[in-house]
Amino acid sequence: MPETTTATLSANQIHQGDCIEKLAQIRQGTIDLVFADPPFNIGYSYDVYDDQQSHTDYLNFCRDWISGVHQALKPDGSFWLAIGDEYAAELKLLSQEIGFSCRSWIVWYYTFGVNCVRGFSRSHTHLFHFVKDPEQFTFNGDNPTVRVPSARQLVYADARANTRGRLPDNTWILRPQDAPQLGFSPSHDTWYFARVAGTFKEREGFHGCQMPEQLLGRIIRVSSNPGDLVLDPFGGSGTTLVVAKKLGRQFMGIELSEDYATRIKERLSACGAGDPLDGPADPINSAPTTSKGKQRTKFRNGRPVIPLDEKNERVIQAAFEDVSKAHSAEELLFDPIRNALFVRYCKDAKLLGDARTWNEFLLQLSREERLVGEGKHKKVSLKTLLPCCDAAEIAFQMLSVDYAMNLEQILCTPDAAAEFDQIAQAFGDGHSLIDARAAIWHFRRIATNDKITRAAKKRAVEFSKQDAPAAQAIEAFLENGGDEPVAGVYAISDPDSVLFIGQTTDIAARLKQIRVSEGWNKFEPTEVQVWPIDDVKEALVYRCLLVTRYKPWLNAHFLHQPIATTLF
Repeated sequence: MPETTTATLSANQIHQGDCIEKLAQIRQGTIDLVFADPPFNIGYSYDVYDDQQSHTDYLNFCRDWISGVHQALKPDGSFWLAIGDEYAAELKLLSQEIGFSCRSWIVWYYTFGVNCVRGFSRSHTHLFHFVKDPEQFTFNGDNPTVRVPSARQLVYADARANTRGRLPDNTWILRPQDAPQLGFSPSHDTWYFARVAGTFKEREGFHGCQMPEQLLGRIIRVSSNPGDLVLDPFGGSGTTLVVAKKLGRQFMGIELSEDYATRIKERLSACGAGDPLDGPADPINSAPTTSKGKQRTKFRNGRPVIPLDEKNERVIQAAFEDVSKAHSAEELLFDPIRNALFVRYCKDAKLLGDARTWNEFLLQLSREERLVGEGKHKKVSLKTLLPCCDAAEIAFQMLSVDYAMNLEQILCTPDAAAEFDQIAQAFGDGHSLIDARAAIWHFRRIATNDKITRAAKKRAVEFSKQDAPAAQAIEAFLENGGDEPVAGVYAISDPDSVLFIGQTTDIAARLKQIRVSEGWNKFEPTEVQVWPIDDVKEALVYRCLLVTRYKPWLNAHFLHQPIATTLF
């Protein structure tokens, strides 16, 4: 992960100290998302914090730190607050007085609740979603990892149901007669996530109020984008920061306890971008059954399972013939306009499923050589791909981490593919002769070829013994470089970590483009290392080995060479 400096406090670190003092050290308007799970003032035993203040003192404390959050957030930033019953109403009103607008008041229901002797057992926490500007804020409602199956899909097997599912509700919905034996299921439209109890595998053990990673994953995915900066002013067990890192965000934490801060650092060092979130994400049943209802739709990974039967195949074949014009299935997938026509044909034919389903059917028929009239697959050379290969790779890695999708799933889903195009455009120079979708498709084919794997294996031992070239300031490299273009591999970094390892036929030109790139502005690269290599295939082999050694999170995970991991 990159480590950049936004103000006195650095990103991608946990800062030990008082949250009000530390919040004041953050440059105003630099944070994209804040998640706060403050002490509830109910007498809980923390390491150093007094959780039993007077009513007035607690509200004054909350006013100060929430004001600090408001100052730190960008104008379009979001603030999520987790709080118990005792002060939920007060902190909602207080946050609105400070200047926040409340978008949602969510109830998080959990099992393993707190048993009460003279009251109902506590099994929920309140989650407030605040924004600074009610018109301009990040809300990624189309992210497939945020959406849940609808009742039309699960209970009624209604063919008219939106196959993308729906956004979760903000409160529980349960019919007692249909309640499953163990209560709510984790991806039901109620915000259900099991509290991290003492016997849970994911429990870190040093903090009694550990948040589940899946809950933070939903919040971070919906209210921020890869590369955004996520702040947690009450670091606690470090879950917010760990999930932010796993999902490809930058992170910043504040924690009063020295012991907790040390343990959070250890937890952060043990995870990386793209690592799976702990805890169950999507059980088989995500809504109550109805005994008198129709046969339920089968689901896999939250999506309805639709077979490629004879009827569906006829429609796919006809749709392809209508719009392909002797192109290959891959080319139809790369062309947004042609693909939209293909999807429209399938929709008008009332084919079950959605665009992703139909595109996946198309690729399946192509792989099985059953697609009638398909044109020949055109292979593209690595040298042709290089002008836009790096931007496409970064876009793929960001989206694959954020959406938990592989390359085919991204390109088969029009909304995801369109976002992929936008990210690639932000990191590219706009002058490529090949589009980003085709570039990443062909680059994966080349980079995972057995020849590259064998070459990497052959060179791994020798490579592991070589010293890396010294890092140079980007400006100094550009000033001291000669007139002739230098081809090879380059590593972009800040003073503490490698951000991305790329490949080009003209490193100076690529660095000049990076300096003015909209996408790179978030990461503020300062240094470069250069490995001059003229042969593009040889450069790719070294690039794979370097990615395996340094593991920059912006590089596609398919570049990692498992055969070489034991050497680094």
